[in-house]
Amino acid sequence: MAAVALEAAGAANNNLLFDTASERGIRSRDTLPREPPWRDGSLPTQGFTSGFLDKPVVEVARNLLGCRLISSLEGERTVGVIVETEAYGGPEDPASHAATVMGITKRNAVMFGPSGYVYVYRIYGIHWCMNVVTGLDSQAQAVLIRGLDPIDGEDVMRERRGGRSPIAGGPGRVTQAMGVTGALQGHRLTSPPLALESGWTLSNKAVRTSGRIGVTKAADWPYRFYVHGARGVSRHPVNC
Repeated sequence: MAAVALEAAGAANNNLLFDTASERGIRSRDTLPREPPWRDGSLPTQGFTSGFLDKPVVEVARNLLGCRLISSLEGERTVGVIVETEAYGGPEDPASHAATVMGITKRNAVMFGPSGYVYVYRIYGIHWCMNVVTGLDSQAQAVLIRGLDPIDGEDVMRERRGGRSPIAGGPGRVTQAMGVTGALQGHRLTSPPLALESGWTLSNKAVRTSGRIGVTKAADWPYRFYVHGARGVSRHPVNC
């Protein structure tokens, strides 16, 4: 009985890293939890706070971790928890598609609109990348979704990926697994076939920050956020 009690106490301490009710996790041991909250039976929060996506892009990029992306594209339901993001600011961010040198173009025009819309673009002429437009109208900010942990429809996601792993670790894999293409440019994320919904609040102990990946300008800006140890985080040397 004593051994069982000690094991239960240890599990409780580890789970504080992913506390969904408060910031108690900040005071817990700096170790990895056994399971993130979306895999230990914890229920997601219901709805976003007012103006959730209207805040500064770096704040939104951090707070999108733990939220859910829900797709019904191609008639298949797939759901992934966001575990990795990158923030891209407005015209003053040299790595952003809204950088002053570019201005408003046909491709990036959706970034200059209100928050909550999809900005999709293609890299290398092959992979689609999906962003969530954030900030106030005309601020031209967006968060790149870099990694998901599949929690529903994983078989569909794996089939779309041709059985390759990781399923949704990296922005190109995210869109392929979820069925996202350029056809969703400008789609509002409050309705099918692609919706952003609230999920699980993560303590600061569970989150890591780094420079951005795959950009040549302002790569050292600490605008990348990821859930430490979570499935779906990009494999990259900057991960600690």
